[in-house]
Amino acid sequence: MRLPAVLLACALIAGCAGTAVQERRQAAARVAQQAGWQGLEMDAGAFVLAAFVPPGLSRAGTLTVYIEGDGAAWVDAGTPSFDPTPRDPLALRLAIGDPRRQAVYLARPCQYVEGPSRRHCEAHYWTAGRFAPEVVAASGLAIDRLKARYGATRIELVGYSGGGAVAALLAARRSDVARLITVAGNLDPQSWTTDLGLSPLRGSLNPADEWRALSAIPQRHYVGARDRVMPQGIARSYASRFPAGGKPEIVVVPDFDHRCCWEQAWPALLDGLPRASGAGR
Repeated sequence: MRLPAVLLACALIAGCAGTAVQERRQAAARVAQQAGWQGLEMDAGAFVLAAFVPPGLSRAGTLTVYIEGDGAAWVDAGTPSFDPTPRDPLALRLAIGDPRRQAVYLARPCQYVEGPSRRHCEAHYWTAGRFAPEVVAASGLAIDRLKARYGATRIELVGYSGGGAVAALLAARRSDVARLITVAGNLDPQSWTTDLGLSPLRGSLNPADEWRALSAIPQRHYVGARDRVMPQGIARSYASRFPAGGKPEIVVVPDFDHRCCWEQAWPALLDGLPRASGAGR
């Protein structure tokens, strides 16, 4: 007699989850539409990746690619979410606010996509395997398509939170990266999980292990002084891998946390960047 009630409860939970995901997709679409940006879906090997691109960008010698964070990866400490689409797409807001007007936005696997586009969307790819080799490879394929679309010869990678890890892993594998920037970036997932007492990200790559390949690439890593999600010790641990005299730049911003107040300050933070002289390698 209890079985129908259990099934009804499961159906209601699934329905509520589906509604919440749809609302998150619509919220990002509104952010993009208000700025005149349009959405794309790109076949990127193992995954279909969503992107948003601006109007009027026909060619860009150096294309800046913003990579989203981990999104809604977990419901609670022990329950993976049904869909990792972000509740607030901060990286999209940063891309739209980039005053240089040469930017596009790239989502992570399974964010914003639905129906047949949700291929290989197992929770592994937004939990322990969020930085798996196939995730990095798919992001690289999508960036190749974006480069071709705009005739770009170089890219600048900007990653927010977990997107910072993906950006760094991409930079270590490419020869066209003019600069790597992260915002509250997860640059050393092993230190992050150890320091915060989280489950290890088994199956994921660690950007800190790629320090040799990243040594020649200009970098700037922004960290919020009040960030408890990604404490500044994570960026420090990453930088400690590099030899003295070649450590990447870390900028600790007072009063900022994991989300506040990057969007409002972003144009000013970008204004202080030195001009990139060329590709990293």
